[in-house]
Amino acid sequence: MKRLDQQLAGLATMSPAHLRTEWQRLFRETALELSDDLLRRSIAYRLQERARGGLAPGIRRKLDRLAGRTDAGKARAEVLRPSLRPGARLIRDWHGKTHQVLVLDSGFLFEERHYSSLTHIARDITGSNWSGPRFFGLRAPKKGRVEADRG
Repeated sequence: MKRLDQQLAGLATMSPAHLRTEWQRLFRETALELSDDLLRRSIAYRLQERARGGLAPGIRRKLDRLAGRTDAGKARAEVLRPSLRPGARLIRDWHGKTHQVLVLDSGFLFEERHYSSLTHIARDITGSNWSGPRFFGLRAPKKGRVEADRG
């Protein structure tokens, strides 16, 4: 392991050109257009993977699937969304009141009323237009956007 530790420590002082050469040696392909930091991290991961073993094939397939890739490594068009199973409860505190939504086979139950979308429920709770999945914490705000919890 000492050799691995030395290799990892040496990455910090490598020039960008040397990092690209090391990438090519380890990955057997031209280095991607990445920042020096990401090149270092990727190379470090590959070195550790070789020394200690990589991910199990089943885990790798699952990660590829979650990343939206097929076995051939090509991106898929479909978007992965959280799956809500019937019987699940979504809970959100808003202005000091706790709101619970029951997931049904065909929509949602909120305050003994059937809804087809979480967005309609979020609008009824807040009085303004909210993304229902975002309101209930099923999606993060868009990148670069800071959203204050208005509750």
